[in-house]
Amino acid sequence: MNIGILAIQGDYEAHAKMLERMGVAYTYVRRPEDLKDVAGVILPGGESTTHLKVMTEEGLFDALKQFASNGGAFFGTCAGTILLAREVHGPAQESLALLDVSVLRNGYGRQLASDVHLGHTKIGSAPVEMVFIRAPIIESVGEGVEVLAEDAGHPVLVRQGKILASTFHPELTGDSSVHEYFLKMAENPS
Repeated sequence: MNIGILAIQGDYEAHAKMLERMGVAYTYVRRPEDLKDVAGVILPGGESTTHLKVMTEEGLFDALKQFASNGGAFFGTCAGTILLAREVHGPAQESLALLDVSVLRNGYGRQLASDVHLGHTKIGSAPVEMVFIRAPIIESVGEGVEVLAEDAGHPVLVRQGKILASTFHPELTGDSSVHEYFLKMAENPS
């Protein structure tokens, strides 16, 4: 299996290192043609407006929407969750609108604000280390969205079909369980 990692800006190299540790092939996605032969795409953290600007300039915005309509899997972390959300505010911005959630940008604080929690998820019995860095807040979820983990009364890991999104950064930990869950989603043709 080959996983694409949006490699415009942000923490894409941390996702690559996680996949390397897991023995999974990856491709850095910078142009639409980079989506060829990938089973899923990771949209990393970083600055969502910068991602959006470059995605639009490079033709990736429409290519990613087409990838989704063709059944491709997505995993968004932090800013990647913002890019996937149906609705973004605080301030408002355009998004791929593939995930039926409403997201408040920069919900947990300033650029340097970060927090680490251990939390339980529905993806396994062991607690997961959750690294929050200027994380968005998922304020509401649609009927088809499954909440897989919560923290401080808000969903922090959600799934809708072949889309997984976290407001935290699992790639910054030694725990591969969230990535393993995504890989199973990407393998499954339905």
